[in-house]
Amino acid sequence: MYSILLVIIYIAFISLGLPDSVLGSAWPTMYPEMNVPVSYAGIVSTIICACTIVSSMNINRVLAKFGTGLMTAISVALTAIGLFGFAGSNSFGMLCLWALPYGFGAGCVDAALNNFVALHYKSKHMSWLHCFWGVGATAGPYIMGFCLSNGMRWPSGYLIIGILQAILSVTLFVSLPIWKGSDKMQRDDKGNIKILSVREVLRMKGAKSALASLFCYCSFETTAGLWASSYMTLYCGIDVERAAKWAALFYMGITIGRFLSGFISDKLGDKNMTRLGLWIGFAGVILLLVSREPMCVLIGLILIGMGCAPIYPSMLHATPTHFGTENSQAIMGVQMGFAYIGLTIMPTIFGWIANGVSFGLYAGYLLIFLVLMILFTENLNRQHR
Repeated sequence: MYSILLVIIYIAFISLGLPDSVLGSAWPTMYPEMNVPVSYAGIVSTIICACTIVSSMNINRVLAKFGTGLMTAISVALTAIGLFGFAGSNSFGMLCLWALPYGFGAGCVDAALNNFVALHYKSKHMSWLHCFWGVGATAGPYIMGFCLSNGMRWPSGYLIIGILQAILSVTLFVSLPIWKGSDKMQRDDKGNIKILSVREVLRMKGAKSALASLFCYCSFETTAGLWASSYMTLYCGIDVERAAKWAALFYMGITIGRFLSGFISDKLGDKNMTRLGLWIGFAGVILLLVSREPMCVLIGLILIGMGCAPIYPSMLHATPTHFGTENSQAIMGVQMGFAYIGLTIMPTIFGWIANGVSFGLYAGYLLIFLVLMILFTENLNRQHR
């Protein structure tokens, strides 16, 4: 039973990644048709992230009513509806409207599946699942690019990805009998999922450190990836084409790193895998600080990507160990909310800083979040020793 569910969850993680990076690849052809400034992509992205944060923060209440399987199936259906809406949109207002179901659906799926895997499967599967998310995030722009390069417009790309999401939703609905048997293992002795408010979560020992760690991680990873090309071009003097290719290696480092992490994570444990990733990332940031020579920059970015690889999956997988299985879903939802707040706000703040001062602050900005992550994760380890 758990083997069948694991296959479904692996497919779900690919599906989760598919639409995440499509907006960026499609937007250059979308905004002229919508007759809006190019910067309006940030508005759509912010709406999606805001809905994701809200749904993540309230995931334990939704699960208490629907259960993991049904909630996941409904949420994937919501993302499919949002994608179909994007495909049929002919105005910016419609895009914003259809961003609502997409964001709400994505937040529920992300928080619920991460907790389910943390409760029922080994650490290696968490690493490989997030590696599969990277496969989906890489495939999404390729699907859109295939459509655009073969004479089809951007709605065709969203339509194809929406169909894939709809197929997954149907698969999840068909698999509901399997989920029912496993969902009981997530509940407390009375058969109920424990519902905690955000305030109650914050009062738990180590919760503030765990939430701050996830906030810092997503701020670190998203800032590093979003501004890598601009940093290389505007500060290091690397040509645009080479900078774009090298920035892609950062994401490749994360994907390959998570694949490799799966082979050693069960032996080293979540705590040591997090430490390993932090120090590899630290080496990459230091390399950027001391030199802007092209090869040093390339190696530094790859090291940062490889360092990011085990941190996020290991932090999430350790949640039931730190806070107990009866509390893990409530904690997981709030963690995902804080993670999305970090990836939404902090990269934008760096953009303002870089525009007003210099892109030379890129490595220093990353170092701040890295040092804070080290402090918060070690504090969490001490509190739950």
